[in-house]
Amino acid sequence: MKIFCVLMLAASCAGAQTPDSPGGVSTLSARTTLVMVPALVKTKAGEPVFTLTADRFEVTDDGVPQKITLDDENGSQPLALVVLIETGSGGARRLENYRNMAAMIDAIVGGVEHQVAVVGFDSEPQTAQEFTPDMDAVGSAIHNLAPGDRGGAILDGLGYAVDMLRKQPEGYRRAILLVSETVDHGSKLKLGDALREVSDTNTTIYSLGFSSSKDEAKRDAGGNLPHSSAETEPGPAGGCMAKGGGEDPNESRLKQAWDCAGVLLPPLKLAQAAAIAANNGLKKNVPETVSRLSGGEYYAFSNAKQVERSLAEMANHLPNRYVLTFHPAEPHAGFHTVGVRMKDDPELVVTARTGYWADAAAGTAP
Repeated sequence: MKIFCVLMLAASCAGAQTPDSPGGVSTLSARTTLVMVPALVKTKAGEPVFTLTADRFEVTDDGVPQKITLDDENGSQPLALVVLIETGSGGARRLENYRNMAAMIDAIVGGVEHQVAVVGFDSEPQTAQEFTPDMDAVGSAIHNLAPGDRGGAILDGLGYAVDMLRKQPEGYRRAILLVSETVDHGSKLKLGDALREVSDTNTTIYSLGFSSSKDEAKRDAGGNLPHSSAETEPGPAGGCMAKGGGEDPNESRLKQAWDCAGVLLPPLKLAQAAAIAANNGLKKNVPETVSRLSGGEYYAFSNAKQVERSLAEMANHLPNRYVLTFHPAEPHAGFHTVGVRMKDDPELVVTARTGYWADAAAGTAP
């Protein structure tokens, strides 16, 4: 829960409106008013917890408690998965790290009915393998990915993968396994539209990320996303979470975040500021930001062994995630913040999605 508090409360302190539309809130679309919230619960020692019931969770939407249901059959539901791998930019030099990752993906899928696709991307995303239940075909597609050009359009690739998943049957869980560097190079998708895409309420994104090189980061500074200059956070960097000259060095950053939360209440202000913070996150570390937003997990790596360890942990966690669902009690168009905590059990740690978009149609009473 600490991760969620720091991320979302720091977001609340940016103090701004979303710049993409009149009135400050981008009217971007969630495809359904039923919001799915994947949640992983672990002990402080890091062990997954399996036997919780719905009444152990508290879920809020823009700070408003929600009536939730718990999908008891999530682990046995069919799975549609897109394996999305960067082949361009810095990704071209990393392909050897995951040539043989098919066996680990097979473990992630498990024994459920499944459809898996493989997409490689440089300046443009390209399907290397259409959806198939054949894991040998998936492994062959990954193994045969060729180095691409200098582009690394992560956001365009994510939008492409989300669109592929929307065409899968309704009864399937939908997930993306993103393998990329941290910084986007050359996406055409605007930040606001990218945030809409990755906040799809039914798609969970799991990410493996490696650091962009200094040369690549310098090359794209201020321009790695074509619309970044108009979408930076206003005011001092970091908002009221920024360190000032008179700041007590011993002050708790979490306490400071809670103090900042009062700056932008009521909840709509919190949601607007959270959208700004999410946009800023997409500029700094795309794979980590999209994983946090969607309720997935992010792992940094630098070599093949770390890839294997991360995928093994992912395979253990994915079938053991709780899927909480709710219809927003106070729907509105724009970005919504989502909070999940365990009731009266401080010994358990929960990670879950932190936000989603709703359009005007979804923003009416369900």
